[in-house]
Amino acid sequence: MMITPIHRCRDIERKPEYLQPDQCVPPPSRGSSGTMWFIRDGCGIACAVVTWFLVFYADFVVILVMLLPSRDYIYSVINAIVFNTLAFLALASHMRAMVTDPGAVPKGNATKEFIESLQLKPGQVVYKCPKCCSIKPDRAHHCSVCKRCIRKMDHHCPWVNNCVGENNQKYFVLFTMYIALISLHALIMVGFHFLYCFEEDWTKCSSFSPPTTVILLILLCFEALLFLIFTSVMFGTQVHSICTDETGIEQLKKEERRWAKKTKWMNMKAVFGHPFSIVWLSPFATPDQGKADPYQYVV
Repeated sequence: MMITPIHRCRDIERKPEYLQPDQCVPPPSRGSSGTMWFIRDGCGIACAVVTWFLVFYADFVVILVMLLPSRDYIYSVINAIVFNTLAFLALASHMRAMVTDPGAVPKGNATKEFIESLQLKPGQVVYKCPKCCSIKPDRAHHCSVCKRCIRKMDHHCPWVNNCVGENNQKYFVLFTMYIALISLHALIMVGFHFLYCFEEDWTKCSSFSPPTTVILLILLCFEALLFLIFTSVMFGTQVHSICTDETGIEQLKKEERRWAKKTKWMNMKAVFGHPFSIVWLSPFATPDQGKADPYQYVV
């Protein structure tokens, strides 16, 4: 069987003898594998904890330092509702991105029975990942942290302690969007609060001492500016990746396109799973990815 040059960039074994189906243990049944996906990676868990801590710190400063001491009741209530709603959606999106299976290929499915079930025709090729003993579908890549092959893997993000792939890209996009929004909101409120404190007595513009207030506001300003830039860039690159239907790994490796080209609108619906509506902005709505095509394993 000849391997065409378009497969030269795929991170897989290319020779048929590497399949060795007798050496692969059949994948466990769904019932014994558990229902929640979670990566036990120390760095990723630490980054996830830091993410939640920073959001709670921002909420602490916004509510207790800036909004509660304000004399404008309506200003405080509106901004508290907006900020906490965005923060809740950001954390919900983060949780969904972290505990959702990103599209892992069944581990150890490179068995004789599975290969026979594909009903390969002469000249057709399937590829085995030697690291997780899986038959890799097209556009899947192996993640060394998750130790699995992931469908349409974009990258592994330690901040969500998970890969960003076919099944959880929506939640990652929402996470970056909501973090960018609360960062921008916090920066605007910090600016207004500094102006208010300069015009009034510093002892009256916060329930904390003036030095403590300044330190808390500067730390929040630095945090908000840093994450506004970072998440805005990530949000933009993710939306561009979705619209062009090309993952980050595929762009990095400059892999030749082997899949049908679709419109940007169709690509967006493929990720968010619904016709355009408010559901796109909800981390609680699960996109309908459809059933996997068994023939996408065949080249």
